[in-house]
Amino acid sequence: MKRLGVRLLACLALTVGSAWAAPEYYSATLSGLNESPPVVSLGTGTVQIGYDAAAQTLSVDLDFANLVGTTVAAHLHCCSAPGANSGVAVGLVGFASGVTGATYSRLFDLTDASVFASGFLAGEGGGTAAGAAMALASALANGQVYLNIHTTVHPGGEIRGDLALARGQGVPEPGALALLALALMALALTRRDGRVCPVRL
Repeated sequence: MKRLGVRLLACLALTVGSAWAAPEYYSATLSGLNESPPVVSLGTGTVQIGYDAAAQTLSVDLDFANLVGTTVAAHLHCCSAPGANSGVAVGLVGFASGVTGATYSRLFDLTDASVFASGFLAGEGGGTAAGAAMALASALANGQVYLNIHTTVHPGGEIRGDLALARGQGVPEPGALALLALALMALALTRRDGRVCPVRL
């Protein structure tokens, strides 16, 4: 009975270890020089995007200031290499208009098809929210997404930032290391016992 309990615990740890995934964060510095073609602007900004595959959410935290024009809209554009232009993937709902600087923070539910621009949903997304979310996640991982702020002076975009994996993403947090150690210990226990998990995973 004791051995069965150990094996069950080991299998549970393996299941949790394989199912657990931390959100991935991407960041960018926004400027007029990043626009394609570049524009003259004193505007600056920073953005951090958090993609959570398990929760199917996308967080956007944006700060910007000193724009030449006043804001009209802001979007996440996909899917092109840095420096190239592409269509709108996600419009920043609730973004302040008519200002030269502000902060913006929002959590998007990627299971909601209305989050995505219609062209992106029908094209890269294959017509479904799930497909659009997968396409956006893949593009983020490959450095093919940028954030653009459009203004009255520069309607095509006054400041832009090409998103890249945030620094430090390659270093696991202590909690992640502990979970990995538990999963590896569980694997060693099940292999030493010579039997597979007593429950179907």
